[in-house]
Amino acid sequence: MTTTVDPNYWSLLGVSPDCDSNELKSAFRKEARKWHPDLNKNDVNAEERFKLINEAYAILSDPKKRKEWEKLNNKIHDIFENRFPTYEEYLDVVLGIKTNLKSENDDINYQYSDLPEDEYEDNEESNFNEYIPTTSDPSPPPTLIYEDQESIVEITPDQALYGSSVDIQLQDGTLVEVLTPPFAGDGWRLRIQGAAIGCRDHFVQLKVQTDEGLRIDGLRVKYRLELFPHDALLGCAVDIPTLNGSVTLQVPPNSSTGRLLRLRGRGLKYEEYRGDQIVEIIIVLPDNLSDSELALYQRLNEISMENY
Repeated sequence: MTTTVDPNYWSLLGVSPDCDSNELKSAFRKEARKWHPDLNKNDVNAEERFKLINEAYAILSDPKKRKEWEKLNNKIHDIFENRFPTYEEYLDVVLGIKTNLKSENDDINYQYSDLPEDEYEDNEESNFNEYIPTTSDPSPPPTLIYEDQESIVEITPDQALYGSSVDIQLQDGTLVEVLTPPFAGDGWRLRIQGAAIGCRDHFVQLKVQTDEGLRIDGLRVKYRLELFPHDALLGCAVDIPTLNGSVTLQVPPNSSTGRLLRLRGRGLKYEEYRGDQIVEIIIVLPDNLSDSELALYQRLNEISMENY
């Protein structure tokens, strides 16, 4: 697993290295709520800060990853404190790039200058090639290609809102606890770095949906409304499910696929904040159209062509 220089995770979470797991978890949740992009829409740096906070907790809450991170940072500190690192050290320790630099002549066993003086005389029976053996690197062993792994985990809207702990089974059968961040959304992917075979990553995809098809995204609720072409063209009234029961939505005429309609205050509530429900219109064709219906669509197409 390639490791690079990381920010000061302790400072990011506002805790000391002596804190216990409960203090660490509490600090993480506090900072995650503070910097969540939904609550900082005017701060362009909030999203990056939110990602760093999640990264910091993922490292510090895992004893093995924390030990590797502390070891790397201590090594970098020691190098820069006493001297400037060599080029190879800079690539290896600071950037995490392994190098195998060697002289261009390392693969030649002998040079002409290594021959005894009398061997330079012309001799039909002599062959300089026997003093300069040609060598080639052995063929590298076949490389095993490993892939990232992914698990899908279903959580409730409340678990997505406040954060929760879920158990994930890795490829080798190991069970690990993953803490989902507050204000999570449907389709979010959390990364467990280096947990898959071959030091690949294991991703956890969150599924936050209700039986009615509502999808959670932070404080927002999303819903896809499928309409027949004539309903979207002429407008209609449709009953829409929400987290607090169904409501009637008036779809405006001339609505196209991708149009978004807002139901204010129908999202999740957190303290004084309240999200909205976003309804996305998707136009679909009816199944098993009759001949008369197909004829009407054909006539409509002809009229449209005449107008152009």
